[in-house]
Amino acid sequence: MSIIDIHIHLSDIESFHHTARDLSGVDYSAAGLKKEFDDCGVVLGIGMGVEEETAGAFPDSLAANPMGLDLEESVPSFLMECVGINPARLALPEKQAELDRIEQRLASPEVAGIKLYAGYYHYYVTDNVYGPVYELARHYNIPVVIHTGDTYSMNGLLKYSHPLTVDELAYQQRDVRFMICHLGDPWVMDAAEVVSKNPNVYADLSGLVVGDRQKFDRFQHEPLFMDHFRRALVYADNYEKMLFGTDWPLAPVQVYIDFVRQLIPEKFHDDVFYRNAFQVFPRIRQRLDQLNL
Repeated sequence: MSIIDIHIHLSDIESFHHTARDLSGVDYSAAGLKKEFDDCGVVLGIGMGVEEETAGAFPDSLAANPMGLDLEESVPSFLMECVGINPARLALPEKQAELDRIEQRLASPEVAGIKLYAGYYHYYVTDNVYGPVYELARHYNIPVVIHTGDTYSMNGLLKYSHPLTVDELAYQQRDVRFMICHLGDPWVMDAAEVVSKNPNVYADLSGLVVGDRQKFDRFQHEPLFMDHFRRALVYADNYEKMLFGTDWPLAPVQVYIDFVRQLIPEKFHDDVFYRNAFQVFPRIRQRLDQLNL
């Protein structure tokens, strides 16, 4: 089975280095990721652009737009990119220069979408500061991917990352596709309702557990933990709108594949692990053609 991992990271962020070294045990490099992808049948990944000017500063209000994958000198051919948005810079008087740089990057075929770090940055997704970003997403027919749920930083504010905030946004921007990251965990039932209600909202299943094989084994044998997600998936009853992602380097790729296989009924595996990605990210097809896949 071919797999598309629609949510990974490859940025020089201090917390990612720490997680890879001390929690998940992965080789946090492009070469390390490529080996995991090859071993697991992953044909393409989408990296979520994020940068910090000072080590440990994320969410960094000084990071320039758009934020990219800056761990290596260039984006590897087996990855596409969702460019990250720093709304603090879009609130400045000189915001037009920021928007011009964002648009210039969006014209590149390796860019699959736009990433908003709701909760990390203290702006609601319906804030006017994001209005021009949604206009660009509409113009280029690319999705807006939104962090929801718990933040991987104590400096985040959860009121901005609750998945219910995406409901109003989806109503306001019906001709833009949105993807809720992490199924809104821990508010997975709320995320399931937003996905079910809104035809332009999807969800990914990334980042639900952070750690190595031993950590996953412990949680996968805890029925209450697994049922927390299964209940939401059954309630939404929209497996054609659920997408596979690992949130690497937060977990090894094969370990996360095994975890999601337990959550999703087998008859929907091809959809969740591969086909659904094409509905949300239309530029994927062209990239796979370039790779002869």
